[in-house]
Amino acid sequence: MSGRVRVGLQLGTQPPLSAVRAYLLAARAMRLDSVMVIDHFQNLFPSVLWDQDFTWLAKRKPTPHDHLDYQALLGWVACRAGRLQLGVGVTDPIRRHPVVIAQALMTVAHMTDRVPVLGIGAGELLNIRPYGLDYAGRTRRLEEALQVIRLCLDAGAPGPLDFTGRHFRLDGARLDLRAPKGRNPRVWVAAHGPRTLSLAGRYGDGWYPTMVASPEQYADQLATVRDAAAAAGRNPASVTAALHRFTVIARTEARARAMLDTRAIRALALVVPAAQWRAVGATHPFGDDFSGLGQFLPERQDRAELEHAMAAVPTELLTRGPLLWGTVEQAVRRLREYQAAGLEHVVLSPVSGLVSPGAALEGLYATGAIARALRRD
Repeated sequence: MSGRVRVGLQLGTQPPLSAVRAYLLAARAMRLDSVMVIDHFQNLFPSVLWDQDFTWLAKRKPTPHDHLDYQALLGWVACRAGRLQLGVGVTDPIRRHPVVIAQALMTVAHMTDRVPVLGIGAGELLNIRPYGLDYAGRTRRLEEALQVIRLCLDAGAPGPLDFTGRHFRLDGARLDLRAPKGRNPRVWVAAHGPRTLSLAGRYGDGWYPTMVASPEQYADQLATVRDAAAAAGRNPASVTAALHRFTVIARTEARARAMLDTRAIRALALVVPAAQWRAVGATHPFGDDFSGLGQFLPERQDRAELEHAMAAVPTELLTRGPLLWGTVEQAVRRLREYQAAGLEHVVLSPVSGLVSPGAALEGLYATGAIARALRRD
């Protein structure tokens, strides 16, 4: 292992702004390395489940689907971030034109002291289909978008931009905005399948997966990314090995394990790909070909279907799948295993905050404790 694992926090992107500010100030006080926002219209939690039996937050919020716009929010955060690195993790080129994405993150670069992160993926169905947008050909669209974004970010001097693709076309287009010297946004690609892993290596400055179940799988997929970078004539080591991880951390293992059995945490397992269910000897309620979060439509199932699906979640999937859980010490040991597999930057999302106000504070404190332990290394 070389260097240390940098630690970031995923900020909530829902009102009130006072809560966003509190988490941001906590990230600064804990000397975290980064904060990331998400780009969503809808939450992954269905509104038919959103009641006080599901989460204490339902008493304060009548809907799970009230997300703030990430571009405006990043501008607000930038004025309060101090030395934190800012980023979006992740946006997509279906709802937003790649030139708009590039312009937004270069704007953020003028507002911060650190290089911002432009996280991008192929898109998630819950943000696409209900709004009349086309999800077909999303990987090809992502590839073209990455080509356009690189064209915008890497242009040596102001001037017209030209590009001809199936999904995007630039004909003498101008985007003369440049980031300040040394702060050009870094492109992190959310990738899990062979095609998108190849795109991360060919065009990305970083790889940012979510649904990686083990350090072994992480090492294998990182090798694919870096092999693609080498084949494209790029330095494989220049691609940051990042990771997004939902966390359920508590003072004791028993307390963390009890939270795994709550309805809100079990609901998270519904967006885990069917392949990972099969790995623990179970069948995904949404079918053997269910690919995970990108394919999930939270408002298309009724309550009975969702309750049945949550009841089918095997405990082994929660304890062995893409969830960081247990005590701070156990979480640090697990992250060290990922570090040995190549991990350089992890962004933690303490979903245990759904369980209770106390669990929310405990999860936030644990994020800082994990960062301090990894910093000591």
